[in-house]
Amino acid sequence: MDLDLAGKVAVVAGATRGAGRQIAVQLGARGATVYATGRSTRAHRSEMDRSETIEETAELVTAAGGRGIAVQIDHLVAEQVRALVERVDAEQGCLDILVNNIWGAELLFSWDQKLWEHPLETGLHILRLAVDTHVITSHFALPLLIRRPGGLVVEMTDGTAEYNRTNYRVSFFYDLAKTSVLRMAFAQAQELASFGATAVALTPGWMRSEIMLEHFGVTEANWYDATATEPHFAISESPAFVGRAVAALAADPDIARWNGQSLSSGQLAQVYGFTDLDGSRPDCWRYLVEVQDAGKPADVTGYR
Repeated sequence: MDLDLAGKVAVVAGATRGAGRQIAVQLGARGATVYATGRSTRAHRSEMDRSETIEETAELVTAAGGRGIAVQIDHLVAEQVRALVERVDAEQGCLDILVNNIWGAELLFSWDQKLWEHPLETGLHILRLAVDTHVITSHFALPLLIRRPGGLVVEMTDGTAEYNRTNYRVSFFYDLAKTSVLRMAFAQAQELASFGATAVALTPGWMRSEIMLEHFGVTEANWYDATATEPHFAISESPAFVGRAVAALAADPDIARWNGQSLSSGQLAQVYGFTDLDGSRPDCWRYLVEVQDAGKPADVTGYR
């Protein structure tokens, strides 16, 4: 790739694994300096209790061609976020890209419990992880981001505004969390426009995160084997796909055309021409509506 993000500074909040890690890496592949934040380090694991660390992410960013800087931070703690932004200001003097990817609730939400059945404290913690973290991070980061025109805020969620408007997403707390992030992007867009900055919501499709691969008992190298038990998994995409979507947005001189919109990795691939690692362009959200939700047999012909 061209190093068209050389000189750009990014904060990828929630970069330990999954989409956040590959967003950081793909920004680095185009020359950006990336502050990769998260709670899990080689010395300390978060409540997720997984092996991935922010140090690994930062090393991958540097190996890809950028400069990766790991920062251990809990985005629910306002003073830690304030300190992060002050550090970025002191070291770089600017912030060009903010990616709010904090989540960390994969093990907390229920697939079948109703609102009144779901443990209340756990549900409220999901909302804090998904919503409060994004609000706290933007609150402190946006004054630095608007210091010079062209800044970009990417709010990561699950589902486009169009899809989520008519589809109940998993359960009450999950649905509320992901829909709230969509609205946060819209609201920030209204406030940032006059400063020459852009805010968007972005969703991957059916993403092959580390947790998803483990769920199906496969690796990225043999992920297609999972279609034997879940045929629709054929539409899935690697985390690098949405990472390339963010990098393409960040390098777009006409980024303001997207301000306030809800976007997907598959949609942006058609506009910018990037591909997933296998050279395909999976269009998951169109596939879900036209094939999976329509009850048709799995067939990705024309969708990747």
